[in-house]
Amino acid sequence: MNRDWAWQTQKESQEKLALYNQWLPEVHVDFHEQGYNAPYYFAPAAEPFHKNITPWQREFQTTIGKNNAKYFDQNGWLYFTKEEFDLLYPSYGDTYPLYNGSIGMTFEQGGIGAGLAIKTAAGDTLKLSDRIAHHLTTSLSTVEVASANSKKLLTEFKAFFDRAKSNPPGEFKSYVVKNENPDKLKALAKLFDKNSIQYGFGGGNTTIGFNYINGKTEKFKVEANDMVIPSAQPKAVLLNVLMEPKTFLTDSNTYDITAWSLPYVYGIKTYGIKEALHPQLASMKTTEPNNQNKASYAYVCNWKSINDVKFLAALMQKNIKVRVTEKAFTAAGKNFDPGSLIITRAGNKELEKTFDETVQSVAKTFNRNLTPLRSGFVEKGNDLGFSTVQSIRKPKVMLVTGEGVSAPAFGEVWFYFENELHYPISLVNEKDLGRVKWGDFDVAVFPDGNYPDFPADDLQSWVSSGGKLILMENALTKVAGKKSFSLKLKEDKKPDADADAKPNAKKKPYEQIKAFGNRERNAISENIAGAIYKINLDNTHPLGFGFPNYYYTLKQDDNLYQFLEDGWNVGTIRKNAYVAGFAGQKVKAHLQDGLLLGVQDMGRGSVVYLADDPLFRSFWENGKLLFGNAVFMVQ
Repeated sequence: MNRDWAWQTQKESQEKLALYNQWLPEVHVDFHEQGYNAPYYFAPAAEPFHKNITPWQREFQTTIGKNNAKYFDQNGWLYFTKEEFDLLYPSYGDTYPLYNGSIGMTFEQGGIGAGLAIKTAAGDTLKLSDRIAHHLTTSLSTVEVASANSKKLLTEFKAFFDRAKSNPPGEFKSYVVKNENPDKLKALAKLFDKNSIQYGFGGGNTTIGFNYINGKTEKFKVEANDMVIPSAQPKAVLLNVLMEPKTFLTDSNTYDITAWSLPYVYGIKTYGIKEALHPQLASMKTTEPNNQNKASYAYVCNWKSINDVKFLAALMQKNIKVRVTEKAFTAAGKNFDPGSLIITRAGNKELEKTFDETVQSVAKTFNRNLTPLRSGFVEKGNDLGFSTVQSIRKPKVMLVTGEGVSAPAFGEVWFYFENELHYPISLVNEKDLGRVKWGDFDVAVFPDGNYPDFPADDLQSWVSSGGKLILMENALTKVAGKKSFSLKLKEDKKPDADADAKPNAKKKPYEQIKAFGNRERNAISENIAGAIYKINLDNTHPLGFGFPNYYYTLKQDDNLYQFLEDGWNVGTIRKNAYVAGFAGQKVKAHLQDGLLLGVQDMGRGSVVYLADDPLFRSFWENGKLLFGNAVFMVQ
């Protein structure tokens, strides 16, 4: 939950941040533990600092750190500052307070797994009483410094918010989020509400702004239900951090991801405006879905967001049979894109007289707008009995867990099913996969992990018999190059081994010598610290249903795969796909012309390849529909 301050996906975070934003303290310390072999850490933090952190916030961190050091020196306790823990990612217990005017800091005590006492690698004994004494000392030291500087703290705190309202940071004086996908816009509004960020809705005027999606400055019209966010407001600094297209890095050696711009997280068209726009309305003009008209033949619902996935999951829980169209069609005067849900009366005869009431009740719960159809004969496109309209089976889902599985990755998938979809899944430990009755499951999800005993042969047989295997992140590497699996890692061409022997070779032997002290800096060129890439998406494939022809993915590694020769290359990365965040030069050169999202047909089943994490920390909103496609739409 230390990564959840801004996103507030967890109940505990929501309760904590509601209190925090009501209180808004001038000084905030987030107390932590780290590995027991590490000494104590306190401020000042390591670079990079976000550019919006004020000189005063920097200065006072050092003031507190020096006072902490005084007491640690007196006791002979080891400590360190200015290393490892930076101040960039906005969802920490130190950065979030900083972006809200506080002096935010993290204090780390060595002790994870230490119990009452443990012998460290240095041969010392670290006791629980020592750990308590260290945290108590820095706590009282911080209070002491805050008390001695109380007037200055209050003055600077007030100045922070005065500047926010009169001279907000960043080049954009306002933002406009287009209402092209109302569900995503409402989700964004909910996030702003949690963080006390002010916004409204406006319309009518034409202006010029930076289009986050295509990277161009262009004219556009602000429609009535477009969200308008003024930069000049008390939460201006936090707003700027969350919305900036590219985060400026003073140092690329970071502790966490380096890109989180909300227009990309939500996949929603947004404009940054250099003039101050003011919303005309406090709330969006909405009309309640009218689902009272009964359908004699079928109901149709669009497929555009995680809310539609929730609706489908709820229908399945009531054993309502649902179909999906692979092709766009027009009926009842409305256009329906691929992925639209079709609920036919004939396919749900067991409901008899309760069909309309049951479907409409579920739709009302999830605020879905149903279109009733009187006939299966459509106005344009394929009729509802055509082969491109397929039944969606209610899948029995297995989620793999255990020591070889990343706990955060597993938790994201578990949370998705249990807390968002409310759809049942079975948890199976990887050690027990040899005893699984594979015929009891339709879908098996393997989250990120190292999987020392990956059951490739068993999975190949099960998939061929009709199962669906969903592999995520490093789980893909366990089948890459294996028999029956078409996936192969993409490797860069090796340089000419004889390059140095050529007469015109410029490289000299001593130029290859690297200094030991620069080893971390030299490794950066091969690192990627959570950067955003815009990938091409085949939205005619079920894995891409509900999306435009692109998708923003968060790359946390340099894994890239060759285009599938036997399969569907749904999400591909081409040249100039980089959008934001830090990626080393070698990584940037490597991440092009390859596969990140793919589907392989295998016998009567399929394998879904998700090279990146679409459910990252449960705040990557646009990926939730993508994962829903993988579970329910890919047949």
